[in-house]
Amino acid sequence: MENHNVSPFNALPPVVVALAVVIFGLELMFQAATAGLLGGQSGIGWRLGAVESYGVLDQVWTWMVQTRQFPAEHLLRFATYPLIHGGFIHMALVVVFILALGKMVAEVYSALAFVAVFWVSAVMGALGFVVLLDSPYPLIGGYPGVYGLIGAFTFLMWMRADGQGSSRLRAFALIGALLAVQLIFALLNGDFGTVVADFSGFVAGLALSFVVSPGGWRRMVARMRQR
Repeated sequence: MENHNVSPFNALPPVVVALAVVIFGLELMFQAATAGLLGGQSGIGWRLGAVESYGVLDQVWTWMVQTRQFPAEHLLRFATYPLIHGGFIHMALVVVFILALGKMVAEVYSALAFVAVFWVSAVMGALGFVVLLDSPYPLIGGYPGVYGLIGAFTFLMWMRADGQGSSRLRAFALIGALLAVQLIFALLNGDFGTVVADFSGFVAGLALSFVVSPGGWRRMVARMRQR
């Protein structure tokens, strides 16, 4: 007889659940503050304050480059912005992707490798955002990190296709479809900031997988020796 009382989270790697819970919990805090349940009158501005203090802003990056000053409080933005979202729907979609992709990636990668893929991809996504663009909008949300997980998932599909002798191009079907949709919305909205950040995150996650995936470093060295 099946145990219907077993939590669905039991099937998910703990590191995936932990990341999703942190993001979900922060959004609940912002929702409660906006509703006046936390922080009183000042709570209404918590989300905006978080975006200004922990989001990635092009003008802050420009100031750092021009003055050659890189304070820790501003560098920290590259690691904290994935935890802040524009609203509940924004957060919910990110969490759904983390749970779905995280399960597939973290079951193969180590917990440390999973965290590295998510946050390194987020950092690289933010760098792509500030270096390649001059966007007036802040970069927030976990999508660049999620796209890093898509990169890791693509790597796994690529390795599977290589082992089965099938076409490797199929491994890129998911990222191709997602980027196509994003480009359509970017053209309609006239803002390519998230596209650049997300694609930068994807490239970082895919590249990092060659090193942090099980046996990835050995495979990379072996391929380099063959050349």
